[in-house]
Amino acid sequence: MICPACSKDMLVVEYREIELDYCPACHGVWFDAGELGLLLDAVKLKSTAPKAEEITDSREAKRHCPICRRKMKKTALLKDPLLITDDCPGGHGMFFDGGEVDQLITRLGKDTNQPAVDFLKEVFKAR
Repeated sequence: MICPACSKDMLVVEYREIELDYCPACHGVWFDAGELGLLLDAVKLKSTAPKAEEITDSREAKRHCPICRRKMKKTALLKDPLLITDDCPGGHGMFFDGGEVDQLITRLGKDTNQPAVDFLKEVFKAR
């Protein structure tokens, strides 16, 4: 799969039978439809998953879905600070820029002291 952010080849990374596409160049992560929920559920954070809210005034670069090539919509998952993901309008999945998965897991797991949460925060931290 080609990274929607930098057009480099992505690697498939498996965690607890969940296959994610990871870009070693920009550290972005592509979640196929339903994979984010599976990942959050695997580390017992699913019940705290935020509600996504589409935004139209983002200054972030427009991206295209690596599966269907349609322009993705910008979605705010968290506010204060704002965390914006790119979501496929056809439901194929969502893309997180480098470091954003770490931000999400850190915010959702702030009251959790689990080795799996710490592991995921380290794996998805932007380098």
